[in-house]
Amino acid sequence: MNKKPDNAPSSQMGWRSRSGMVVGAVLIIGIVVALALWRAMVPVAGGLAADDFGRGDYALTATDGSTFTQASLVGGPSLVFFGFTHCPEVCPTTLGDILTWQEELGAEAEGLKIFFVTVDPERDTTEMLADYVGWLPGAVGVTGERAEIDKAQAAFRIYAKKVPLEGDDYTMDHSAYVMLFDGTGRFFEPISYGEDTAQAVDKLRRLLAAG
Repeated sequence: MNKKPDNAPSSQMGWRSRSGMVVGAVLIIGIVVALALWRAMVPVAGGLAADDFGRGDYALTATDGSTFTQASLVGGPSLVFFGFTHCPEVCPTTLGDILTWQEELGAEAEGLKIFFVTVDPERDTTEMLADYVGWLPGAVGVTGERAEIDKAQAAFRIYAKKVPLEGDDYTMDHSAYVMLFDGTGRFFEPISYGEDTAQAVDKLRRLLAAG
């Protein structure tokens, strides 16, 4: 009759312990990477990041006939959102949220500049953008050559990627936060997609108070 070695249970427990440590380490690494990616996609308020945010040599065409540059953010509080007219959910939802914020603010929202910048200039003409945002008070659509859009996306730290669909169709995966800028053109803070209305309105009130 064979006798199990005395150290068999401890060896098995040691193997399980090491396996648990490996799994735990992998989970921790995954969490750290996910957090890093999230932080990279969401703008940071404060210091150099705030001073540099939205700055660049892009020149785009706005639906009101003006040229959208970094100077467009100067002269009054601004709200900037990147999206596209064929967006199935995020963009129309966000534009609806902005209208709700305006209604909550009432007269306080007067003078707040709103820029909707396309990430899909190949399809989004000024005419399409004017129709897409025309119902939202104070909103201006922005488009331009792909090279200029790319410059703007880099300046505002926007992620955007074309995603193929059936046939020759496609959609766009893109950053979904709204960016707030004060009257000097300095980045103030973001409003996340789906953020609580009261919290978003509080941010806007602080922005408007800052001028």
